[in-house]
Amino acid sequence: MAFQPIVNVQSKDVFAFEALVRGANGEGAGEVLARVNESNKYTFDQTCRMAAIETAAAVNLPSKLSINFMPNAIYEPETCLAKTLKTARKTGFPRERIIFEVTEHEKVENHELLVDVFKTYRQHGFLTAIDDFGEGYAGLNLLADFQPDILKIDMKLVRNIHQDRIKKALFSAVQRAAEELGILLIAEGVETHDEYLYLKYNGVELMQGYYFQKPEIEAYTIPEFD
Repeated sequence: MAFQPIVNVQSKDVFAFEALVRGANGEGAGEVLARVNESNKYTFDQTCRMAAIETAAAVNLPSKLSINFMPNAIYEPETCLAKTLKTARKTGFPRERIIFEVTEHEKVENHELLVDVFKTYRQHGFLTAIDDFGEGYAGLNLLADFQPDILKIDMKLVRNIHQDRIKKALFSAVQRAAEELGILLIAEGVETHDEYLYLKYNGVELMQGYYFQKPEIEAYTIPEFD
């Protein structure tokens, strides 16, 4: 697993680290995920969760841990959560510091089940997030049925936002909705100083991207930035 920080640009500290899967030889997530199929996705999803928690505990991760999960790999929320809870107890990593993100990249086959999954995670004390919001399949329909703790705005909306009138308007609308619903907003994929400044001066506190720190395998760094 590799870890990439999600920073609070106002307090200049780390809000969380996202756990990102890597291959045994450092292969990127895309290459690893390309080998996931119907026959191994449940095992893969469970293995990634346990590896993320075990590695975070081993390196003494000082903040929250954000873990991606595959919605179509879950068949029964309580059963699928059992190994996660066991790993958290075994390693001593507090469950209240764990965030579960569902990505919009994967088309959800059972929308009602995903809502049930989110509710179950919340009942067990985990934080919840919708990743890549605005990019993929779930979007507003999922948000209407379940309000997560966190929305992560897709990097395509962030890219060169300071130069794009339409992106500014769309981002502002999502930002207002999040504020009204009491949801934290994270801007993903921040890569340039101009993007960072625009978002910061328009009230975005939580950001993630190469501008701050690239993912580090089985290690983490607290980034420094202006």
